[in-house]
Amino acid sequence: MLKDLSRRSEEPELMDDFREGLQSLQIVYDDINRVNRILGGNHITINAVSKLIADNPKSVYTIIDMGCGDGNMLREVAEYCRKKHIKVNLIGIDLNEEALQLAKEASNEYEEISYMHHDILKLDPSTFQCDILINTLTMHHFPNGNIMVFLQKFVDLAGIGVVINDLHRSRWAYYLFKLFSTIFIKTSTAKIDGLISISKGFVKSDLIEYSKGFRSVSHYIQWKWAFRYVWIMQPNQETPV
Repeated sequence: MLKDLSRRSEEPELMDDFREGLQSLQIVYDDINRVNRILGGNHITINAVSKLIADNPKSVYTIIDMGCGDGNMLREVAEYCRKKHIKVNLIGIDLNEEALQLAKEASNEYEEISYMHHDILKLDPSTFQCDILINTLTMHHFPNGNIMVFLQKFVDLAGIGVVINDLHRSRWAYYLFKLFSTIFIKTSTAKIDGLISISKGFVKSDLIEYSKGFRSVSHYIQWKWAFRYVWIMQPNQETPV
């Protein structure tokens, strides 16, 4: 019987409560990063950030990665900005202290990157602001009831825009990942969580429905290879897209 993906799954992922130690966590992140590298997933975020920067020229930008994990996405943003001679302050925020430890160790050569252990819902927009907020492969971890809450926080924190890059809930994605993981993924955790993540991902109508809660924000939602959606939210725009 084919997997029922008509609704978002509420099954928890192994990484949500990972307790196998720092070394094992690094191996799992290596798997996840390999998948993103092969399939080009991080370029979706980079391209969206690039467009926001091009449309909103400044001398320096503050970019927050909310749910930064091991910091791989921020390091790619840093590399892009270095090549383009764009001055940035990059901040990674996560609730997983072990992931942040890995992120700090891997980012020693990036003085533009710093990390914080923080709960997004407790960040005060009146004292903590950024230009661009990115959220890559994190939103699907949350149930529908919580998503609107932290989306509002994203919009409140970001002066220029929010970039969300997350999974398309699709049978094609689900079964292609099963095949892909047998070749390119080493850990059982990444194999299991990859399938759960897809089942917790989104279809475009989900994202459009969320966007209706932000009428004063413009929205760009587009499907991207490989089975991703990019959602760009720009606060203080009069006409939603």
